Amino acid sequence: MSAVLALSLTACAAPEEEPVAAAAAATLNTGPEQNRIVPARDEAAAALLPPDVKASGKLVIGVGAAGSGFPPLAFAATDNKTLIGNEPDIAVAIAGTLGLEPVLENTSWENLFIGLDSGKYQLGASNITVTEERKQKYDFVTYRLDNLGWLAKKGSGLTITKPADIAGRKVSVSSGTNQEKILVEWAEEVKKAGLAPVDIKYFQNNQAVYLALGSGQIDLHLGPNPSAAYHVATTGQTEIVGTYSGAGKDLQGLIALTTKKDNGLIKAYAAALDRLIASGDYARILDRWNLKNEAVQKAEVNPPGLPIEGK
Repeated sequence: MSAVLALSLTACAAPEEEPVAAAAAATLNTGPEQNRIVPARDEAAAALLPPDVKASGKLVIGVGAAGSGFPPLAFAATDNKTLIGNEPDIAVAIAGTLGLEPVLENTSWENLFIGLDSGKYQLGASNITVTEERKQKYDFVTYRLDNLGWLAKKGSGLTITKPADIAGRKVSVSSGTNQEKILVEWAEEVKKAGLAPVDIKYFQNNQAVYLALGSGQIDLHLGPNPSAAYHVATTGQTEIVGTYSGAGKDLQGLIALTTKKDNGLIKAYAAALDRLIASGDYARILDRWNLKNEAVQKAEVNPPGLPIEGK
């Protein structure tokens, strides 16, 4: 993922790419046989589908994970072709709840939106953050919190909830990202409070971060929560000691299922997600990928999103 501020502020497809090969001690199922949760059709939710979609019997789902993907959200299984992860799992469960056959298509981030615009994809499930700009063209139903994670060496004893908690700590972050902006703001608050300064470190890739955590060169790393959760689950060497909204202090960022605006599908998606939450299947899917700390309590249709820059 490009580490540019404008891109990260809109929370695009990939948090930070995590090579699948790094998962030598994986406790997650990264094989092609996923045994996904496919709920029975919910008649009330299915009744909300437009007649043409109901008649087709299919739900075409776009996932912008072409290339290396972004574990644990969407990436290739150990056979290097089967698309797996939390995003496909959620989308497949939505399709099942609506009584539709899921058709998963792995595409690039750019082509995902082209496909949504043309109607080729009826659903986009690809770590898409709700923004006010995107709401002009798309309808959203939220299914995950958009969080950053404070990653530390396992057994650190740290808990991060406020700027004072990182006073005197060595903290790494990727340059040019939204999380860098947030970390710099926290460091300024620490300085204003007269506390020990935060020592901000920069590394070129995730592997360098993990080595630095393990050796004690740094105390913390601030990055996308899903990437942190994947490393925790696959290595057992680290722990998430706090989370923070990727949208900053004034707004909780939200990840949403996405579809073309006013195509009549969003109410069905929201009803299906609420059904998954009520049945416990939603929680089980997030648990599969160590993402329970990003769970939402209910589906929200077109909630407040990241503001348009300058407004």
